[in-house]
Amino acid sequence: MTTTRCGLVAIVGAPNAGKSTLVNRIAGTKVTIVSPKPQTTRFRIRAVVMHAGAQIILVDTPGIFAPRRRLDRAMVAAAWGGAQDADVALLVVDARAGLTDAVRKIAEGLAKSRQPVWLALNKTDLIPRERLLPLTAELNAILPFAETFMISAEKGEGVDRLQDHMAAAVPPGPYLFPEDELSDLPNRMLAAEIVREQILRQTHQEVPHHASVETEQWTENDDGSVRVDCTIYVSRATQKAILIGDKGSRIRAIGQSARIELTKLLERPVHLFLNVKERTGWDEERARIRAIGLEDMG
Repeated sequence: MTTTRCGLVAIVGAPNAGKSTLVNRIAGTKVTIVSPKPQTTRFRIRAVVMHAGAQIILVDTPGIFAPRRRLDRAMVAAAWGGAQDADVALLVVDARAGLTDAVRKIAEGLAKSRQPVWLALNKTDLIPRERLLPLTAELNAILPFAETFMISAEKGEGVDRLQDHMAAAVPPGPYLFPEDELSDLPNRMLAAEIVREQILRQTHQEVPHHASVETEQWTENDDGSVRVDCTIYVSRATQKAILIGDKGSRIRAIGQSARIELTKLLERPVHLFLNVKERTGWDEERARIRAIGLEDMG
């Protein structure tokens, strides 16, 4: 009798280590938003991956950083919660940045974990090979990792070996999700995240983390298409003006790119409508934090 295996693998690390890129690479499709800005992921997204008879549930956590706002505290709590709930925690480290203070603090925090902790040195294609062993030794001095992997999530190098090890490491047990399910992220939240990704990509430093997106309405149409109404909250009038752009050009471009992406992911026509509202201090509001899928940590 074939025994199924199923378990959670938490992907943790400092902002911009390449965690979301790795999750999308293993999943073989986009389940989490990626941008060159740190702190892109705001809440835990589970990607469901079938590999070698095992169901691997990847928990992509927000980057762990020093929190200042109520929103920051909720993001950091979500990251540590994801690490503690998992069967294996995988620390992803940007090999180019090396052993930063942020990485040291995360490794020290993970040293208290009960579950095995693995190390993945990412972006190894971008630095000389001779720098990798000293960096691995430095990290293992803080926390002796059960496994170490050298990968490039962007190019897929070393990812197959990592996936094989994940499949072998998760415990025997029944599958928790249907085999054809890719993520437990609801479509309404996926739509909001895809819009937020386009804001991050298209506004650069102008509106970096001062935007929150909520799907206000999801309407199923008789022809199989869907109408999605999203509201973008920003903190200041200047940010609202930047987002809308000259004669609405910026918000149209954001909406168009997000609609194309959503149509592809949902495999159906999408009619996307965006509204921008100024709301000072939204990142300190309990209701807004809960609305984007985080627990308010006070």
